[in-house]
Amino acid sequence: MRNNPLVYSIISILALIGCTLSFALDSYSVLVFTLCLSSAIVGVGLNILMGLSGQISFGHIAFYAIGAYVSALLLIAGVPLSLSIIVAGLACAAIGALLAIPAIRVNGPYLAMITIAFAFVVHHGLMEWKDLTGGANGLMGIPMPESDTISSEVLLALLSTIILTACLIFYHLLHSSGWGKAIRAVKASEIAAKSIGFNPVQTKTLAFALSALLTGLAGAIIPPLVMFISPSTFPFFQSILFVLTVIIGGTATLFGPLFGAVVVVLTPEFLSPLAEYRLLIFAVLLLCILWIAPKGILGSIQSKFQKTKVSLPPKSTNRHLLAKFFDRVQNEFSQLSVNDIGIRFGGVQAAKDISFNANLGEVTSIIGPNGAGKTTVLNMISGFYTPDSGTIQLAEALEGKNAWQISRAGIARTYQTTQLFGDMTVLENLLAAMQNGHIGHPLLSQDGSNSELAMNLLSFVGFKGNVNIKAEQLAHVDKRLVEIARALATRPWVLLLDEPAAGLSRHDTDKMAELIQQIAKFGIAVILVEHDMPLVMHVSDKILVLDAGKPIALDTPEKIRVKPEVINAYLGCTDYQAPPRSIPWDGSRDATLFVKNLTVDYGAAPVLEDVNFVVNPGELVAILGANGAGKSSILTSLAGLHPCSKGEIVFNNQSIEQLNASDIAKLGLALVPEGRQLFAELSVRDNILLGAYSRLDTVDEEQELESILARFPRLRDRIDSQAGLLSGGEQQMVAVGRGLMAKPKVLLLDEPSLGLAPAMIAELYDALAELRDEGVTILLVDQMANLALQVADRAYILETGQITKQGKAAELLADPDLEAAYLGETA
Repeated sequence: MRNNPLVYSIISILALIGCTLSFALDSYSVLVFTLCLSSAIVGVGLNILMGLSGQISFGHIAFYAIGAYVSALLLIAGVPLSLSIIVAGLACAAIGALLAIPAIRVNGPYLAMITIAFAFVVHHGLMEWKDLTGGANGLMGIPMPESDTISSEVLLALLSTIILTACLIFYHLLHSSGWGKAIRAVKASEIAAKSIGFNPVQTKTLAFALSALLTGLAGAIIPPLVMFISPSTFPFFQSILFVLTVIIGGTATLFGPLFGAVVVVLTPEFLSPLAEYRLLIFAVLLLCILWIAPKGILGSIQSKFQKTKVSLPPKSTNRHLLAKFFDRVQNEFSQLSVNDIGIRFGGVQAAKDISFNANLGEVTSIIGPNGAGKTTVLNMISGFYTPDSGTIQLAEALEGKNAWQISRAGIARTYQTTQLFGDMTVLENLLAAMQNGHIGHPLLSQDGSNSELAMNLLSFVGFKGNVNIKAEQLAHVDKRLVEIARALATRPWVLLLDEPAAGLSRHDTDKMAELIQQIAKFGIAVILVEHDMPLVMHVSDKILVLDAGKPIALDTPEKIRVKPEVINAYLGCTDYQAPPRSIPWDGSRDATLFVKNLTVDYGAAPVLEDVNFVVNPGELVAILGANGAGKSSILTSLAGLHPCSKGEIVFNNQSIEQLNASDIAKLGLALVPEGRQLFAELSVRDNILLGAYSRLDTVDEEQELESILARFPRLRDRIDSQAGLLSGGEQQMVAVGRGLMAKPKVLLLDEPSLGLAPAMIAELYDALAELRDEGVTILLVDQMANLALQVADRAYILETGQITKQGKAAELLADPDLEAAYLGETA
């Protein structure tokens, strides 16, 4: 993009047109033309903030005014115009950097409010500082530039043309420079930007300063143009028009602000013969433009007609180049050492006494059931959480450091949900990572020496697509590969992989296993969190097992596979015994819920494939399987929260796979979701009563609420408390109560025991056993397989999205295949 001769040709043509119009137009038209150029310059500045940085400002009229007053005061003092403009721009840049300090702490409407407040502060400051600004009377007698051959108006128009041309070239170079990639990376994903070493405070401050600089330059042209300025010269609504200039033209496009300025400034002039109706017509035209082209005029044209050059990674990876890249000077350490780290979130101990060593050149895996604290450990190592205790040591102590500092120390990571920079190309994602957190040069990209290495890294991980397409357009498996390649581009000592095989097919998972082993051979310590047990057992040198935030085993895969404490953690072995049915279920086989060939995906490989099962009236059926097997996906598809890509779901003889969630709820299918999903600010009473929202019959709220409180008596004293203040177990009771309030024909329970203490689990399962005995039809998903099988009548075992076994609960409880479904086959 930066070396595109077409761009420079267009800029040159526009500059020539600007110079020609400066001489050809009459005096008033030159004034309007110069104001249009000034607005375009502000638009380019705002485009840095909005388009590159993703921040919003409704207060740029303040920088515009500051630039104007600084310029006016200097001109009155006899300072040359060119120097006055430069000083005005630098002054605005400094003030913009200071404004960024409070502004970058907030986002969205709060950021907008800070910039609006700044605009009002500046406006009133200009009004009150009468000795300097003249107050409401303003500054008069501002000299215009003089020339023997060119009129002052034409000279200012030419100067504005030159400044705008320089600003367009600056934006074009900035976009793909080191500064630009850093700013765009933080905009796309602040979390991922930190994990490759960028400091968001630095990039956001830089964006504010650059945006204010260009706005100050534009404002500095106004005083000699009109020879008089006052606070009323800079009304707040002009700030709104500046934002519209960028949006109408096209945010993050090079020439968008120029087109936007033409529309915003010149359209009212063309409509001036319509007198009082011109502003109304102007507003309608703006609404129509935004409705027809929501990405802006140039943004919509560019997205429709822009062609992407195809560039593919090499078919054969240059391993010598990669070996040289990863072969660093002999270091004085051989492992990442984690000692007794722990963290609490409020009253919950999420992790405690976690210790292990991750040797360079080896794969260390961290496994455990849902809620065990695996990702929490990765977040502490990578700096997104600060441990309450313990130490993390690589070449230096890392605990307590920011994520971007830890990245620069040599720790890179990926995420459960890929965190690529979606607006940047695949190649730019890697080139940004290769900056190692340094913002680089404001105008130069310095990509030449790194492009070949980036292409080989992409080839190494197995990416075969076009490196010039935006990362957001990639397929799921390609996003996984590019994210790993980007992490490797930081040249890490330690690579943290958080569920890299999630959503991948078996074939792609096998290739991922091979890739992980190849990465370790470069002398990188790989720390893997993954639910795919065959992959973990195949690639790991050692495995740390967590349960409820505590380590319970650390050993080789062969020994971990047979340790009783590991098996118990996964299967949910407990001393609690759920009440059995007094009489085995023997009800109607006319299925209430019938599922045939259910296939579900999330834009990647299917997470469920050709799943078949039935739930009969009055039955309690359990669906069991390891983390990531697809259990929760079944329930979300049944409830209409995620569409199935294939298959049939019949509920009470009605096909529901095409219905939305609200319609399914009205039919009597109630979901108690994983994580409870309560309305935290509402009371317990209101949360429970909301369960009856979709019912069509008459609801006796007090009587039905009393029956739920009788089932969960500990909620009685908390009935008017905010649901968000309850313990995890109490919240789960509220969630179940809300589901029961819907009087469901089938109650779907998703991981009801997740994160609960043993006593709360016993109380909850006692209630489930009562519901079962009362004839409530229940479909249960729970990580505690042994416990679920105690209350269930039948169960299905799910492995990698497919049902591999089914039968009566008592038979499956003693079946060794259940253990294999959670921990993989014995080698």
